Amino acid sequence: MTGEMAVMESPCVRECVIDAASGYCRGCWRTLDEISFWARYTPEEKMRVLGRLQTRRTVAAGAGASD
Repeated sequence: MTGEMAVMESPCVRECVIDAASGYCRGCWRTLDEISFWARYTPEEKMRVLGRLQTRRTVAAGAGASD
């Protein structure tokens, strides 16, 4: 494991509840696969996941605004 991989922390915020409709954790917005494979991801894979999390939050915030 490189130093860079060891430094990149998990986005977990300890609010672990998987939303049945979306399949995303309501705390960190990752899927179960992303959560379980996080420690094995390369830094590039982790960055891709982190980018998707922001998109998921934005989409969810937009959906909640009209409810």
